[in-house]
Amino acid sequence: MPATALRALAALFMLAGAAAGLGGCRDQPQGTARVVVIGDAPPRLKDPAVAPLSGPDAILLSNVAQGLVAFDAGGNIVGGLAERWNVSNDGLSYIFRLAAGEWLDGRKISAHQVARILKRQLGPRSKNPLKDTLGAVEDVIAMTDRVLEIRLLSPRPNLLPLLAAPQLAIVRDGHGSGPFALAEGPADNGDLRLTRDLQSLDEEVERREEVLLGTIPAPEAVRAFAAGEAGLVLGGSFSDLPFARRVRLPRNSIRFDPAGGLFGLLPAKRDGPFSNPEWRRLLSQAIDRDALVLALDVPGLAGRATVLEPGLDGMTNPVQPAWFAVPVAERRPTLVGGAARLGGTAEQPTIRIMLPDGPGAEILLARLAADWAVLGFGVERASSARNADFRLVDAVAPSASAAWYVRSFRCGVVPVCDAEADTLMDAGRLAPVPAQRAALLAQAAARIDDAQLFIPLTAPVRWSLVGNRIQGFAGNRYARHTLTGLELSLGGGGS
Repeated sequence: MPATALRALAALFMLAGAAAGLGGCRDQPQGTARVVVIGDAPPRLKDPAVAPLSGPDAILLSNVAQGLVAFDAGGNIVGGLAERWNVSNDGLSYIFRLAAGEWLDGRKISAHQVARILKRQLGPRSKNPLKDTLGAVEDVIAMTDRVLEIRLLSPRPNLLPLLAAPQLAIVRDGHGSGPFALAEGPADNGDLRLTRDLQSLDEEVERREEVLLGTIPAPEAVRAFAAGEAGLVLGGSFSDLPFARRVRLPRNSIRFDPAGGLFGLLPAKRDGPFSNPEWRRLLSQAIDRDALVLALDVPGLAGRATVLEPGLDGMTNPVQPAWFAVPVAERRPTLVGGAARLGGTAEQPTIRIMLPDGPGAEILLARLAADWAVLGFGVERASSARNADFRLVDAVAPSASAAWYVRSFRCGVVPVCDAEADTLMDAGRLAPVPAQRAALLAQAAARIDDAQLFIPLTAPVRWSLVGNRIQGFAGNRYARHTLTGLELSLGGGGS
């Protein structure tokens, strides 16, 4: 075939491919955004008092069942059910005035209903993961039909971010109050269809905002974005980030949240060699955190050796241990000697770690295997939680309070704990003076670090894929993203 004919045929195929791509975008109505959340199961509208929320569940719930307050795109607090609120001078009372609104059945939303639902979330039988974090709530009281009060045992400046979390969304009879409504029946591709009607200030022009919300595993989510079949991908973590790195994506598509929280290893057994804090200290000091950060390849990520992170409200920045400033190559001879002293002549056991699936977890496993091989340990994935020596903790903090960090390691929650640290935490919960509370929490954190009840590695990694038609997307420390105002005019991703 002549060269000119080959070039013409190639051009024809290119045009056909472009037309197919445009056709995929046009499958969605103008003004409809398709959002994909990384996960294995479709999102469900759950009651947080009954069962924990998956990532897709949390995104659905926060968009169809708002709490008293909500997060905007930048992670700032805005009104939800409450149109305004006031905090007493002593910080012990938060009073919320509800906006006029209705449930899906047309009944008016009342403060009595909201107070009852919140009290159920915090009650003794609730399985809400934020129940302990909100332990300073003394009572929730409806003062009038539209005014309710949250009374506290001691001041909590970080109460509002907790109330904005999806775990504190107000769900009644299996329904929320918006901002979106869940349309009946799935879309053609099985996605959930979320809609909300907006009116202009003169209330003459009404506009409908629509979002298609689906859940698929990370490789498929990345491919859907690259093909223009999704405009926004949410829910990425360190374990699935390499999938996004392997695909050619439009420039600046990958966005990282500056998330705060915990990312590290937790002892999984009360007995065995790693119940000994000396072993845990050796293992922590042997980790080359700089090499791990480099392997994960996340902008701004830094190694960490303390349970608390810099920038927590009311806290001075934690002081890193002296060994943290010493290059890992210079630390190793002392660590090898310490391992020989503790282990004697016996062969060191294999360390089994419970990790999520995904290539990012394989990177972490390889780094730990290389670092701990110097001490004579083999490293492998745990086949189940029962035979794990350590498990990975990868959690975004729901607020900037130090209490959540330290209370994540209290007795009764983790296998290896420190009773004195618990005593300090409990004293901090009731401390009436913020400076006193901060001092008690800092002491509890120091005991956790000294006993190496947790081996910190770095901060949690959270990422999204954002198409060039998405407006107003911003990373934030809570890794929470509203679906309102996306304004995706053609439903395309990076096209």
